[in-house]
Amino acid sequence: MLNVGALREGYVLDHIKAGKSMTIYHDLQLDKKDCTVAIIKNARSNKLGKKDIIKVECPIDELDLDIVGFIDHNITVNIIKDEKIVEKRELKLPKQIVNIIKCKNPRCITSIEQGLDHIFFLSDPEKEIYRCKYCEEKYRGSRNK
Repeated sequence: MLNVGALREGYVLDHIKAGKSMTIYHDLQLDKKDCTVAIIKNARSNKLGKKDIIKVECPIDELDLDIVGFIDHNITVNIIKDEKIVEKRELKLPKQIVNIIKCKNPRCITSIEQGLDHIFFLSDPEKEIYRCKYCEEKYRGSRNK
């Protein structure tokens, strides 16, 4: 039996598709933050069969949950304070994302102006389509990297 200790303050990201935890780890830039992180890969799950879990001990305003919502808005976020779950947050597709994905249009201003933020907005929530703020190029990559 694997036992990972309780968090005093932070997040538990649960119901991550198996194998996707490292993508989230890198996109949240957890390797650059001074916090304790536990990654559990391929845990048994009644809902998913297998799942990944990430536990992050850090101040609760330190993570950008829009990044997680962009990758997979079905992930469950448990917010921990004083070793207790104080909130279960359901993620939504963010209306706008900044510097998570890059515009691939060679004529876009972001390919010329190197310091410009890559900003995408949710243009079609039904079809989950994002477009570049500057050239309206449709994002064609996979959100579940």
